[in-house]
Amino acid sequence: MARVPITLLMGSSLAAFGVGYVVAPKERLDTEVEESGFFSVTTTKVLAATVDSLRAENKLLVFSYKGTAKVRSEIDGLFFFNGEQNLIVPAGVNYYLDLSQLTLADVVFDEKAKLVRVKLPQLQIGDIAFQPENATTENGGLLTLNAGQIEKLNRVNYKAARRAITKQAQGKVLVANAKKQAQASVANYFEIPLRIAGHPDVKVVTSFK
Repeated sequence: MARVPITLLMGSSLAAFGVGYVVAPKERLDTEVEESGFFSVTTTKVLAATVDSLRAENKLLVFSYKGTAKVRSEIDGLFFFNGEQNLIVPAGVNYYLDLSQLTLADVVFDEKAKLVRVKLPQLQIGDIAFQPENATTENGGLLTLNAGQIEKLNRVNYKAARRAITKQAQGKVLVANAKKQAQASVANYFEIPLRIAGHPDVKVVTSFK
């Protein structure tokens, strides 16, 4: 399965992000908290910058699936004037997280436990991407001698193929794998700036709303 690399926060934003998690108290991260001393930060501003960076990703590709649809359609005409078509077509489906839905209220830091909890938006399935150049089509019956009838059968079959691939993509195993990858990707996105800031002991746990 293809994976999309996560864009990392760079420079001072990374350092500020790590510091923000370390000094923040155990409470909602959208609460304004001032800390004085060597690490002087405003929790809200630090995490707002982080969430803004994630939101800027918009739809984050987290998982991909490639399947094949095998469908059949028929046209019944008068007497023996019938037509049929068998279609075998591969297609791909991408799974996304709409990070524009992520807010500060979805992130909670437990300073004592050194734990960051992130609630993820609902997993989404993208459009079906057929590969007609790799499709196999078999036409039969007298009606398929007519180009218009072949086109009609083709439209019916691709509509059925779309339903078939969508059903495959919504299978429990595939969805579970996509969610697992989504959780790992976002957790990694949070953990990297923490490690860079010198706080690898802060764990990030992600789950779906």
